[in-house]
Amino acid sequence: MTSESTTGLFPIVYDELRRLAAANLADEPDGHTLDATALVHEVYLRMRALSSFESKAGFFRVAAEAMRHILIDHARRKRAEKRGGLGKRFAVCESDKIIVTESDTILIIDEALEKLATEDVASAEIARLRLFAGLTVDEAADAVGVSRATAYRDWAYARACLTAALAGQ
Repeated sequence: MTSESTTGLFPIVYDELRRLAAANLADEPDGHTLDATALVHEVYLRMRALSSFESKAGFFRVAAEAMRHILIDHARRKRAEKRGGLGKRFAVCESDKIIVTESDTILIIDEALEKLATEDVASAEIARLRLFAGLTVDEAADAVGVSRATAYRDWAYARACLTAALAGQ
């Protein structure tokens, strides 16, 4: 793929980003103040200043990071405003999808990913792409430029770290 600008690539991947945003917000309670369309538009606003991307995977990598920051900022605002709610279950499922049902959970995940990034940058990057961009392990491997086997090892390690963090260990 040739180098693409954010404004040129965004309309092409809009539907994909909207599906991803909807998946990230699917388990939020009714009345959630952030919807999939607003999340995608916020991603666009944050990314529009960026000049270009070498590939669609590179675009999704940056979009996933922007989406993660938006969701974390939103969760922090909710916590600060004391609108959190009752404690609920969370899971790192075999389907490799995190079910976020409480704003504090996303903050725990973010803190765990930040800690993991200080120990193992590659594992943290694979986890971010899996959890926030919805990429498969193979797609994440392509996005970061590592082998499939390395990406699976990194994901297994990241998933174990996240599971421990969510269990409070």
